[in-house]
Amino acid sequence: MRVHPTSAARAAALGAFTPERVDAYARIPEAVHGEGAAVFAQLLHLGRQAAGQYARTAAWAPVAEPWTVGAHVPHAMSVADIRTVVRGFARAAGWMAEAGFDGIEVHLGHGHLIQQFLSPAVNHRTDAYGGDDAGRLRLAREVLDAVRRAVPATMPVGIRVSADEFVPGGLTVDHMVDIVGRLLDEFDLAFVHVSHSAYVGRYSLATQMADMTFPGAPFRSYPARFKAAFPHVPVLAICRIDDVATAADIVSAGDADLVGMTRAHIADPYLLRRVRQGRADTVRSCIACNQGCIGRIEQNLPLSCVVNPAAGLEAEWERLEKAARAAGSRRVLVVGGGPAGLEAAGAAARIGHTVTLAEASPRLGGAVRAAASLRGRSRFGLLVDEQERAARAAGVEIRTGWRVTAADVLAGDWSAVVVATGAVERPGTVPGWGPALPVARALADPAALGRTVAVLDEDGTWAGAGLAEHLAAVGLRVHLVSPVGVAWNVTTYSRLALVHRLGELGVRCHPGRRLARMEDRRAVLADVVSGAEETLSEVDSVVHVAPRVAVGRLADDLIAAGFDGALQVAGDAYAPRSALEAVYEGRLAGTAIGLPAGHALTPVDAPHYVSGGTPFHIT
Repeated sequence: MRVHPTSAARAAALGAFTPERVDAYARIPEAVHGEGAAVFAQLLHLGRQAAGQYARTAAWAPVAEPWTVGAHVPHAMSVADIRTVVRGFARAAGWMAEAGFDGIEVHLGHGHLIQQFLSPAVNHRTDAYGGDDAGRLRLAREVLDAVRRAVPATMPVGIRVSADEFVPGGLTVDHMVDIVGRLLDEFDLAFVHVSHSAYVGRYSLATQMADMTFPGAPFRSYPARFKAAFPHVPVLAICRIDDVATAADIVSAGDADLVGMTRAHIADPYLLRRVRQGRADTVRSCIACNQGCIGRIEQNLPLSCVVNPAAGLEAEWERLEKAARAAGSRRVLVVGGGPAGLEAAGAAARIGHTVTLAEASPRLGGAVRAAASLRGRSRFGLLVDEQERAARAAGVEIRTGWRVTAADVLAGDWSAVVVATGAVERPGTVPGWGPALPVARALADPAALGRTVAVLDEDGTWAGAGLAEHLAAVGLRVHLVSPVGVAWNVTTYSRLALVHRLGELGVRCHPGRRLARMEDRRAVLADVVSGAEETLSEVDSVVHVAPRVAVGRLADDLIAAGFDGALQVAGDAYAPRSALEAVYEGRLAGTAIGLPAGHALTPVDAPHYVSGGTPFHIT
């Protein structure tokens, strides 16, 4: 919760800087207490990364230095500004106590404003709020003192810290243990919530929400360090704690007293209930892709989830499912066993339909299987494995090796069909060389590519940069060529780590370049602005990561053949995108397939041809 308008960087940001908001916030403790849990209010000011487009204010910071190259230059705070922020923390804390929250967490981490004052890499002030360790600590002390005075003496107040900034000249775990020790000498802190990272345009930021390329629980050693230093203080551990078994191990090992599992609970809000009831095998696991959660938030869009498309739309889905059950059951054929088809089949079966899923290849998973074979992307395999498990548990009949035709559908007496046949690669032809290789061929046999590979990326997703990383990791020399940038369609919170790994592996990146032609084994690149050319020598193969092409012909064939049942197209068969859209549209198609037209708002308003793709409501 932001304590001042200068911290409101996004339309979806939660503000706690006016008393009028108390009544709205009071609904949160009321709901949480009704479920038997406690809820704390986390208070923060973002500082220099709070770009002012939304609130129409300049960002505030200790000094006038932007958080990354090209970002807005912040306003260097005066002493009066600092006092305003301290009052903002105190007022917000008092109002949240009034709203019924059970405790307060003051955010001193993640490179936000208070950490910016703490960090020697950022705070170059020479007044009382900088200059040495004591000066840099002054704002944190003043905020904690003001918050403590603003709330009842019995209300617990704790802090969140970054144990390591991962920034040259920045805060290390030794610094932070010392800082927390000083604060504990002065304040009765109820807990220490140990995170890591700084908000900077480099690798550090990517660690804040470590994606699937990191190992599970990659930073558990940090809370363990604080627990050893302050055994009498409850310590909270977080980040990529994907399952209850890992959480239990952290606690039983004495590395922390409490464990936070944010993304895991977005993926499955009933995670703990399932485990307690002995149904751990029904959990839908977070795959740590960062696409639907922080990836959408980064774009100022509501949070969602690849694994759980109902996240953020729970009430809407509940109404849709209720209407679908009331409409009666059908015989449903789902064509395509990728993430869209698997989700559609499971959703339709849970509604009460009799469902058969047909997949042309011997194995389910579609393009996600290829994605899962990339270095560090194996958790995508977990997505489709758990989708298959859920579909079978719901009673779906699964048939592989069946390439469905319109004649098959008409002969089978199906009353509803979901077409989820995905998309295919269409690599282009390189002048002077011939057809470029598709990603699938490169992944299937990297040894056949030769010593040096040029990866031409015109897609900007994980496919291009992920392939470059994968090939470099198995020993190939890789040139990543792109007319735009490097992985420009990957969320910043993952891209910064991806670029870091590419550098470690020696991948040569050529942004703003197109592959003009090949001359024997020389790749001639042209600058997309000036046309100036440069040459890469000894190139043995060219892989083209091009936008894929939808394979939805079956729907057109069915319409031409006079199929009069319900028909939906979902996922890449409608338009090639990511797993986020595929699973969402699959769930929507499988849920709404039995409803008459008008129940689900979609791009195509026709009685028997309803294509998924947009949010919906019940009329």
